[in-house]
Amino acid sequence: MNMWDFFWSVIALILVIEGFLPALSPSSWRNFMRLLSSQSDKTLRIAGLSMMILGALLLVAAHHLTT
Repeated sequence: MNMWDFFWSVIALILVIEGFLPALSPSSWRNFMRLLSSQSDKTLRIAGLSMMILGALLLVAAHHLTT
């Protein structure tokens, strides 16, 4: 699998995962979005940075486990 095939596969998987909650429980998803929109910019930045770091660490760990 070349890099672009892998990239598009990852994007597709993200869309599938992101679609689970709105598809299964729209009201819960709406409440969660309302909660997120009430958070401060600082809180959202910290949460976003934390997710990016966790994702990068998981990628590194997965790479080391498969090589």
